[in-house]
Amino acid sequence: MPLPPTEAVSGSAGGGTRPQPDWPLADWLAWQERLNPRAIELGLERSRVVAGRVGLLTPAAVTATVGGTNGKGSSVALADGIWRAAGYRVGRYSSPHLLRYNERIVIDGHEATDNAICRAFAAIDVARGSLPLTYFEFGTLAALWLFREARCDVQVLEVGLGGRLDAVNIVDADAALVTNIGLDHLDWLGPDREAIGFEKAGIFRKGRPAICAEQAPPLSLGAHAAAIGADWRQAGVAFDVTRGASNWHWRSAVTATEWRDLPPPALPGAIQIDNAGGVLALVDALSDRLPVTRAAIDCGLRTLALAGRFERRGQLIFDVAHNAESAQVLADNLRAVPVSGRTRLVLGMLSDKPVAEVCRALAPVVDDVYCARLPPPRGLGDDALRTAAHASGMVARACGTVADALRAARADAAGDDRIVVCGSFLTVAEGMQLQGGSQE
Repeated sequence: MPLPPTEAVSGSAGGGTRPQPDWPLADWLAWQERLNPRAIELGLERSRVVAGRVGLLTPAAVTATVGGTNGKGSSVALADGIWRAAGYRVGRYSSPHLLRYNERIVIDGHEATDNAICRAFAAIDVARGSLPLTYFEFGTLAALWLFREARCDVQVLEVGLGGRLDAVNIVDADAALVTNIGLDHLDWLGPDREAIGFEKAGIFRKGRPAICAEQAPPLSLGAHAAAIGADWRQAGVAFDVTRGASNWHWRSAVTATEWRDLPPPALPGAIQIDNAGGVLALVDALSDRLPVTRAAIDCGLRTLALAGRFERRGQLIFDVAHNAESAQVLADNLRAVPVSGRTRLVLGMLSDKPVAEVCRALAPVVDDVYCARLPPPRGLGDDALRTAAHASGMVARACGTVADALRAARADAAGDDRIVVCGSFLTVAEGMQLQGGSQE
């Protein structure tokens, strides 16, 4: 679940005032943070009521919903890229953002403007009446409203938290993809992979393709698909991914579609081929309504880009890894591109994340750790993070803020060292801002 940005309320947005259509985007977002007393409140009732009032429950656009623990963002970006390359008008909704809220709502490859988002917020606010929507619910409904206004052919929606009770799930997906199941958000989704798998499977629908990119998912995922009569398509069973020396191959046992000698996804890491395999299953499942060419698939793979995923900027590497599985992927990526110097880690995490597991995954590939504190109420203090890092065998010190930690790492770094910034979207966002903002 995204942690809302902490932006000061300016002008008329303060207090309990009803929002005005001419408010700037920052004021709308600050007001939304206060509208519902709970930052996270799962459930579909509020969103479904408001969506019904503005006609968003039965979109004209084909809907592809993507859930899972890791790989959602890159999968959504790849599906968007392939369908756009095939000539379709695509709406892409993802979260959280790194530097700009506008990153969440992308239409035809372009971020929605402040004015467009504010128009959508105003329409949703009128429709909600007195219902206290959450920050995420407001954004989800605004994205759906904008996709309809733009007459998108297809909308690719990333689940925020879980699936079954996530606001994105108010729309019946024409096909749904679950990337993988890991141990994250345990307080909300359950204590183990089986419980989490059931929550993720909530995006599946009767008679419609229910795709899983993981070859060994929890049993609950396929069991739920079977229980509701979904068209279950699991990696390694319904479709196969085969790696070559410099390319890879994809084949469907359901449709007999085969794509050979595919270029590797432009994002680094072996896991990206598994993610791409799930996306191709999604594209294949919807090919009767959204036919694509091989050229469009190649273009989507070659141009795949997503900020904060092993993103290299000179001596710095930014990665939003914040759970055990994504930290292991980061560790594998660091091993794959060794440096002659030291690897210095700027680490800042939220207290409800698996801090010890992340530290254990990164400890073998990191030489020095610069611990940063993140803001309350969820942010973990730098002293507590240092203690966890020490327990994992890391050489770590508490540095204060992310800015302090990055400054210390830079002061210590020699020319052949690298600095990795990770642990949270918040950590990476602040590191990018300190480094000079997005270079997209």
